[in-house]
Amino acid sequence: VQLQASGGGLVQAGGSLRLSCAASGRTFSSYGMGWFRQAPGKEREFVALISWSGDTTNYADSVKGRFTISRDNAKNTVYLQMNSLKPEDTAVYYCAADPRVRMMVVPNAYNYWGQGTLVTVSS
Repeated sequence: VQLQASGGGLVQAGGSLRLSCAASGRTFSSYGMGWFRQAPGKEREFVALISWSGDTTNYADSVKGRFTISRDNAKNTVYLQMNSLKPEDTAVYYCAADPRVRMMVVPNAYNYWGQGTLVTVSS
């Protein structure tokens, strides 16, 4: 599967962005999907994940209540709605796919990665 992330940009603190991750391949609907982010000089960190059906989600504590992950299997797309953005949310955001749907928060559980989209939040 190939993943293409989009929707990043520059936003003021308190603003919102919606990231999209479009997937190719007929098996997208059976994959667990995740969003990760990597700020300059820092390791890649977990942001959110969603099960193949969309029934189960999980979030990093730092984004709970502000970010929402969702998916539309008919469109082969997963989304990350980001509200109340903070300067510390500035990072390159990556979507990732796990064919085994292990619902794990570590990057090495995911086999496929998108190219990343930059989110910059100004104070």
